Amino acid sequence: MFIGKTVAKQIKSILGSIIFIWGIAGFFYYQATVSVSEKSQTVTISIPAGATLKKISNDLKAHNLIKNASAFRLLANIRNKQAHIQIGEYELNQSMPPMEILNTITTGKTVLHSITIPEGYRIKEIAELVAKKISINKEQFIQESMNKDLIKKLNITSSSLEGYLFPETYYFSKHTSEQKIIRTMLNTFQEKVKKHQILDQVESSDLSLHEIVTLASLIEKETGMNKERKHISSVFHNRLHRKMLLQTDPTVIYAIKNFDGNIRKKDLRIDSPYNTYRYKGLPPGPIANPGIKSIEAALNPIKTKHLYFVSRKDGSHYFSSNLKEHNRAVQKYQLKKVTQN
Repeated sequence: MFIGKTVAKQIKSILGSIIFIWGIAGFFYYQATVSVSEKSQTVTISIPAGATLKKISNDLKAHNLIKNASAFRLLANIRNKQAHIQIGEYELNQSMPPMEILNTITTGKTVLHSITIPEGYRIKEIAELVAKKISINKEQFIQESMNKDLIKKLNITSSSLEGYLFPETYYFSKHTSEQKIIRTMLNTFQEKVKKHQILDQVESSDLSLHEIVTLASLIEKETGMNKERKHISSVFHNRLHRKMLLQTDPTVIYAIKNFDGNIRKKDLRIDSPYNTYRYKGLPPGPIANPGIKSIEAALNPIKTKHLYFVSRKDGSHYFSSNLKEHNRAVQKYQLKKVTQN
């Protein structure tokens, strides 16, 4: 009889423990699998490098995205996901169950920021633009663009990747590295060259791909009008053929370290291989990153006898075949307006 009571007590104790454990398990299951709210209120959170599971779960709780931080950590450990959480910026909402949140932050479904690189931007300008959108180091971006091993691998004969970072709309997450951004832009350049059969056209040209990209950068900086690109190209080709100085202002601007918006006579005397007022031929490399239309224009100039052009101050240019005609155009479109102002 005594033994029976003892067994009964043990059974009750075991059943009580089982019920307690199941109760705790049920509580954690509820906390770990049920969403905070049915409302789809979106919250953006950022997971930085080195963030612990505890910090991440506490942040999720603080943003009211999960009911219980401890339950979320338990879920991550049971699912063996704690080591797979990826840094980045995530858009989550309160209607997402914790398991869905865990899957999102462990599969790297980060927020992608749209970044449009305008045609004709220099590497420095690209670095500044990207830095405003996502977390990159501008100086590191510029340094990476001068990676000697990468430049050598691509057979580029200048000191940087200027000209080869293709202007396009890109989508990057907040913590994308400078190296990955540059490689993505380089890959886009190579894809565009292949798509538009640029290498095939280069083979029938007197210029190398590097020279074509360099010439395209001059065209890009001289005009934003598509209908003028091949005409500008014609002038440069004509001058190169005659071994004339190209005398294009954007190359001087590129040579000036701290350009303030004005070109002075002394600037035209700067001793730089990029100064086409002093050195014949193309500069040693591109002065900006041209779009595909300028690259195609560099390869396919229209046939003209024009050797000069001057801005009409409305975005277009007046083209001349001789210096006398050009000087008249300068007087009409440049000096006259200065006098009137």
